[in-house]
Amino acid sequence: MAGYDYDLFVIGGGSGGVRAARVAAALGKRVAIAEEYRFGGTCVIRGCVPKKLYVYASQFPEHFADAAGYGWTVPEASFDWQTLVANKDKEIARLEAIYKRNVEGSGGETFHSRAVVVDHHSIYLVAEDRTVSADQILIATGGRPAPHPALSGHEYCIFSNEAFDLKQLPKAIMIEGGGYIAVEFANIFHGLGVDTTLVYRGQEILSRFDMDLRRSLHETMEKKGIKILCPAVSEWVRKNPEGRLDVLLSSGQTLTVDQVMLAIGRIPNTENMGLEGVGVELGKTGAIVVDKYSRTNVDHIWAIGDVTHRVQLTPVAIHEAMCFIETAFKNNPTAPDHDTIPTAVFSQPEIGTVGLSEDDAIKRYPDVEIYRASFRPMRHTLSGRDEKMLMKLVVDSASRKVIGAHIMGPDAGEMAQLLGIPLKAGLTKDDFDRTMAVHPTAAEELVTMYKPTYRVKNGERV
Repeated sequence: MAGYDYDLFVIGGGSGGVRAARVAAALGKRVAIAEEYRFGGTCVIRGCVPKKLYVYASQFPEHFADAAGYGWTVPEASFDWQTLVANKDKEIARLEAIYKRNVEGSGGETFHSRAVVVDHHSIYLVAEDRTVSADQILIATGGRPAPHPALSGHEYCIFSNEAFDLKQLPKAIMIEGGGYIAVEFANIFHGLGVDTTLVYRGQEILSRFDMDLRRSLHETMEKKGIKILCPAVSEWVRKNPEGRLDVLLSSGQTLTVDQVMLAIGRIPNTENMGLEGVGVELGKTGAIVVDKYSRTNVDHIWAIGDVTHRVQLTPVAIHEAMCFIETAFKNNPTAPDHDTIPTAVFSQPEIGTVGLSEDDAIKRYPDVEIYRASFRPMRHTLSGRDEKMLMKLVVDSASRKVIGAHIMGPDAGEMAQLLGIPLKAGLTKDDFDRTMAVHPTAAEELVTMYKPTYRVKNGERV
């Protein structure tokens, strides 16, 4: 390794790339990392972090309304979009500096440049017009919103990246898509007072989530005033004489809005990186193909995170980075564990989930017990808000293991993180039943549902 400029060169300064660079540098390795845009990647700059800040902002109207039931008189509130954007920018800049500083503080070198792979050990830094060498190359360039060039008028549409920095808040928006990004932004814009319509090609929003959660959230969002049109897709988008956008849907309906946001999936950032020339295998969507240890088919070149299109979640990229370090630099081959990953949708109300959905469980197990509770959470009793909470456990009858846990309601994401531990550990429903409840909490329902609501044997509900 002494013959190379670096022991490790990381391309991509997001959560996975920065973690790998920082930890490798802390081990005493000669490390460099190149990021052509801003350190922090999708999550910090244009994803999870600003999104969660906007979720908080969008929840205040309901908080103000609920306060009356608890004796508070709240003056008429007003909202300033520019203030939210400016304060978000300050926080993102602070986090970006921390990400960069963490690498440098560990002894790594940072470059603000596009990086192109020249061969198994060489990287061309575009901004510096020079080539450096490394024993190992790690690609962690993440992904971006999928475009829709086939849509007539796609040039008038925005994506999640632009949604954070609109010059002004639209009066009406149409969001196309039914995944967590589309659903979260629909709730954000609605909470900020925007007339919001969600258009999705599927029969129900949030595919791959438990159907109980999908239906319940759909119903709750519509009660709040969000219009959801399923199944439907945009046929064309046109700018009208008033400067607004007309959208024709496959259903024949025409919408007139100020903004159209497309949230129809994400694609990996692998273009113009020299990967094809080096022989790195790419999948149909352009994702880098890797083995279970994050190795590509080319020696000394690895890839982690969204660019591999395995599981597109920030904690997964960080976990893959740590496994890469174990494998590449500690002589301890470690494959990332992608099983039983907790996740959340920061809709309103939130969704938190871990493990198998009911539909997936009954395909895998011949006898499944379903424990289900729907109730008004205590925080809504005095506010009068007509909003239910849903909790659901999916249990394999034979082993008694809890194989799925699904929640919709306040703090569902926090609960999903904690539920990830017992499900990962393989605990049983009997272990849940033996656990003392914390009262009064919503989460106590998880340990007090003693009798199954119903069972599914060989695909038949009994």
